[in-house]
Formats: sequence, structure tokens, C-alpha cells
Amino acid sequence: MRPALKKNIAILGSTGSIGTQTLDVIRQHPDLFAAEILTGHANADLLIQQALEFMPNAVVVTDATKYDEVRTALDPYDIKVYAGEDSLEQIVESDEIHMVVTAIVGFAGLRSTLNAIRHKKNIALANKETLVVAGDIIMKNAREAGVTIFPVDSEHSAIYQCLAGEFHNPIEKIILTASGGPFRGRTLESLAHITKEEALQHPNWVMGNKITIDSASMMNKGLEVIEARWLFNLKPEQIEVIIHPQSIIHSMVQFGDGSIKAQMGLPDMRVPIAYALGYPHRLQTTFPRFDFAACATFTFEAPDTKIFRNLALAFEALKQGGNMPCIINAANEVAVDAFLHDKIGFLEIADVIEICMQTSTFIKTPSLDDYFHSNSETRILCTEIIKKRQ
Repeated sequence: MRPALKKNIAILGSTGSIGTQTLDVIRQHPDLFAAEILTGHANADLLIQQALEFMPNAVVVTDATKYDEVRTALDPYDIKVYAGEDSLEQIVESDEIHMVVTAIVGFAGLRSTLNAIRHKKNIALANKETLVVAGDIIMKNAREAGVTIFPVDSEHSAIYQCLAGEFHNPIEKIILTASGGPFRGRTLESLAHITKEEALQHPNWVMGNKITIDSASMMNKGLEVIEARWLFNLKPEQIEVIIHPQSIIHSMVQFGDGSIKAQMGLPDMRVPIAYALGYPHRLQTTFPRFDFAACATFTFEAPDTKIFRNLALAFEALKQGGNMPCIINAANEVAVDAFLHDKIGFLEIADVIEICMQTSTFIKTPSLDDYFHSNSETRILCTEIIKKRQ
């Protein structure tokens, strides 16, 4: 059975990895979905190209210097063009939007996601940082607005799928799988001189630069641990991480009777995107299928948190609670950017984050304003720390 009405989708971050793959799903199901709103930051050429193909009602380019270029290109097609961060936040209020895909990387996605929830838009959440930074506020607002948050991260989508039909059965624990990234099994000494080119070579997934570096450092898994705590209302001790290099089992749920349910498939982000957009219906797709005969062995191992310290730091931030996850997220965003610009080494990412956790102002019960202040304070502090190390 298919949905009866076409669903209008707003894609925040349509020019990024998740955004372009969301458009792949819409492209396969033009009878079910329409790209109502497209937004991008500085990639004006791709944003224009997407708009001309999908003919949205409006586009937002958050880099205001690109506004004239985008407006001139789209003006003949009666596509509204807006610019700036405020426009991004306001555009989600449109009555024509049925679902918002939050595919903006980092803290930048928080305001628009929160405003979409307040205006009762269901969320396909690909911006894990939103829940990492302010998970308590996001989930509270979602409950009050009657909004459903559909996780798009492959791991959280897997858990969501495993819980279908199980909502009356308590979770004993969830098991988040991780590929281990490109440096699995490496020693600290061998990681001391890693280049950004090496770190950007993920063995299984095609992703944007920031999330690829996070995967290499295992901070991505740490952020997913914090995200899972809020999505599924768990305690830190109910979340386990296991290395699964084949990336076929995307995550698992263990119940009170010892049974474990897993969701499996090839590493293709379009699958969890399609699940979120089409829920509760599974959409027919032409994506590649997994062949068991071609992959006869699944392997698992415990993560090495002495080598990949970011995962341990994320668990520590979750246990401390308050604004500490916000601090770790801000420090990581600045540190990863510094690594990508050759300002610090790969192993220094964790060093810088740990210093920020020790020196940023801790707030046990933060307000939304506190989160924004913590984000700004930590970014300034982190930048100063990095300058001293150069």
C-alpha cells in the first residue's frame, strides 16, 4: 500500500551528501514526493541545478553573497529565492511543507530544526548534532508538538526499524555498529602523521568531509551514542558500541529475554532516507541488494578507546550531562576544521577536545540560551588552544 497524497519535502542542506541522496529518493518516486524547499550554503551552481530539475516553491542560499547569482538564474522560473540564516529558520514555517529533512552538518542545523518542530513538521533527522547539543529540549518540544522524529543516520534508523512492533517491550540495550573507519587496527605511532587525504578515505561509506573525519576518529560514533540516548530514552549504560568492519549490520537491539534484532543491508544512505520519507511504508527501490554468498563472514570486535579516544570522551560527556555534549560537539567541529586546514594533526583532535571539556564552563541544567552561549564560548576557546599549538 502506498500513501494516498504526495508529500512535500523541505530539504535543509540539499547540496550536501544527505541532501543529494534525498533527492535521489524523490527522483525515484515523483508520484509520492515533491521537493517543496531546497536550501544550500555556498554551492550556488548545484543549488541552481537542483532547483531547475525539481522546481521547488522556494530555495534558500545561506551564503548571502551567492544570492544575486541564484536569484538571477531562477527568476524566469517563478522560484522564490531567499538568503541568509534567518531565512533558513523561517522557511520551515510554510504551511505547504509536510516533512523537513535536516541535512545541514553541525550546530548550524539547530535553530531551523527547532523551529520546524514548533510548527508541527515531522522531521527526518540527519543532523545528529542537533540532538547532541540540545537533545532534552528537542525531544521535549517534539512531544509537545506531536511531531515524529524519524532518524536518518543508518544506525539509528536500524534501531528504529528493529523497534517496529516492539514498542511495548523494554529495551535492555542497543548495540551501535561501527566500521572502524580507515585506521582500524592502527597504532598511535602510525597515526601521528596521518594526512587529511588518508583520513578522508572511508572504506565503506561515501560522506561529506566533516563526517568522514569524525568516522576516522570515531567521534561520529560518539555523537551517535549521545543522539541515541535522546532518540530512544536510554541510559548511557544501555548503549554499546561494537566494530563491524563489513558495515552490513547497521545496529541491533537486545530485549529482556536476550533476543537480539538486527537491521541489515548494503551501506547505502538512501535506504534509511527512503524509510524515513515513506514511513510506515517501505518504498520499492532499485538500489543494489546484499548478496550473502559474496560476503560469507561477519566479524566483530571491541573498539579501542585508547587509540580512538574521542569515543571515550563522548561517553564521558554523556555521563556528565548538562551542556557537556554541547561543549564536545563545538570543540570537535573547530578541531576537525583545523585538521582539514592542516593546522593540527589527527591525534591532536582528541587532545584539543579534552582540554575544552576540562576548561569550558559547565552548566548542569542548561537552557536553550545556555547552549548557544556554550557553543560560542567553546569555539572561541578551542580556536585559541589550536593557535597556541601551531
